[in-house]
Amino acid sequence: MVTRCPAWGHPEPSLNSQWLSLLLLLLLLPGPPPALGMEDASFPHLGESSQPPPRACPPRCSCPRADTVDCAGLDLRVFPDNITRAVQHLSLQNNQLQELPYNELSRLSGLRTLNLHNNRISSEGLPDEAFESLTQLQHIYVAHNKLSEAPQFLPRSLRVADLAANEVTEIFPLTFGEKPALRSVYLHNNQLSNAGLPPDAFHGSQAVVTLSLSSNRLSYVPPSLPSSLERLHLQNNLISKVPRGALSRQTHLRELYLQYNQLTDRGLDATTFSKLHCLEYLDLSHNQLAAVPAGLPRTLAVLHLGRNRIRRVEAARLRGLRGLRYLLLQHNQLGAAGLPAGALRPLRGLHTLHLYGNGLDRVPQALPRRLRALVLPHNRVTTLGAHDLAATPRLAELNLAYNRLASARVHRRAFHRLRALCSLDLAGNQLTLLPSGLPASLHTLRLQRNQLRALEPEPLAGLDQLQELCLAHNRLRVGDIGPGTWHELQALQVLDLSHNELSFVPPDLPEALEELHLQGNRISHVGPEAFLSTPRLRALFLRANRLHMTSIAPEAFLGLPHLRVVDTTGNPEPVLVQLPPTAPRRPRAEGP
Repeated sequence: MVTRCPAWGHPEPSLNSQWLSLLLLLLLLPGPPPALGMEDASFPHLGESSQPPPRACPPRCSCPRADTVDCAGLDLRVFPDNITRAVQHLSLQNNQLQELPYNELSRLSGLRTLNLHNNRISSEGLPDEAFESLTQLQHIYVAHNKLSEAPQFLPRSLRVADLAANEVTEIFPLTFGEKPALRSVYLHNNQLSNAGLPPDAFHGSQAVVTLSLSSNRLSYVPPSLPSSLERLHLQNNLISKVPRGALSRQTHLRELYLQYNQLTDRGLDATTFSKLHCLEYLDLSHNQLAAVPAGLPRTLAVLHLGRNRIRRVEAARLRGLRGLRYLLLQHNQLGAAGLPAGALRPLRGLHTLHLYGNGLDRVPQALPRRLRALVLPHNRVTTLGAHDLAATPRLAELNLAYNRLASARVHRRAFHRLRALCSLDLAGNQLTLLPSGLPASLHTLRLQRNQLRALEPEPLAGLDQLQELCLAHNRLRVGDIGPGTWHELQALQVLDLSHNELSFVPPDLPEALEELHLQGNRISHVGPEAFLSTPRLRALFLRANRLHMTSIAPEAFLGLPHLRVVDTTGNPEPVLVQLPPTAPRRPRAEGP
């Protein structure tokens, strides 16, 4: 049997207008006008207009259409009277209502939308028969109230029901059952346990595509869920197991959220997900899994396994997942043997591999060739060899921040094959020199919080597409920046040299520069020629240096027509800043 997956009026004229037309006509007639109370066949009585009478609207409410009454946000404590029987859309959200009177609701038999969101309605204030007469109701919103149990009966015509953020502990067979048009049910942030959810809760409601049961007290995945489901939210419960067969009928399910539960390997088996032939998104993060689950659907595009207790990834568990695009394994317990060579090779379509916060001591070997993003910060990687990244020539993003890389252990050809790399993050390592052989395709290079003591032009040669360079929190001095270092960085727009040991503004900065961070250095003087090479500068950060009132030469900012921000806060004295008259906005020039 082949399963087909679903694809990812005008206001009426008022009495005032009738009066105006009548009086204008009377003024145009010859002779004195007849008395307003006289009967004359030429003029209609005021109560006999051919137009419909003005519609009633409850005090302080608005009625923009004949079928709409909006009483939202009026601090109402009592259900408004004088609501027209013709109303189809009634909004009472953001009030102080505590009960719904049956006699008022029963009059509104044409109601299609009832919005009671954010009131103080309790189950005692909601009669069992409250909705019996609302045979056309399609949308009901009762979220953020004080219901302790769901209404025993909701109309058969219902399409959307929102009872989220109450105190519901129990629902009933006819709350959501026997609703052939029902498509969305929201029950998150309640106090539902499995005992409060009857087995026939959705009997006769086989059009439901979205069901949210997150943030309740469920201990296992409820059985007899609608087979029509496409999105199922069960996150943030107490779920420790998925009973065998609980998800066997949900063959249209596309998104399944089980994060923040208590799932262990014993709570799942090889059949748990095997019938979910349309599943694309599976979130099992923040559980207690020690292994990748078996029997994962071949249709998966996103698999989130972060913050579990996984120690090793077996290739057999991933075999067949050729369409998987995103694999998230951050904050697990993957050590040196946690990702054996080739374990991820079956994932031929993998786009992003997220391994943040594990215990890996090297880049995983034999990664999928089509990989575009490798996220490996906060591991224990000490070495980057010549061939460690050779299998992933399409990488566009590589994040190796906060590892243990030293310059002597980064091979000069480590990045040689990465000709599509746009972003490289090596922050928080132990580098003393810029790596060699950086790809010419780079747009962003982050090297903050290393131990850089010198900059030479050779490692930056050819980086004519680099737009952002971060060198903050190193040990750089102006004398350690070699002549011509910035020469080939023709596209550089953002340069961060903050928190180094610079005593003045480095000379010959790139012409395209728009944002320059020099805060937290030892700069005590800014000369008249400091920014001659940077005519496009827009923002300059000089706070927390050693500047005094007259430390910046009056001519320093001449020729900078785009300069909008000069931040000199946190210096020993308030700094006098003189901008050229063409500058569009006065920058900050404050003292400590």
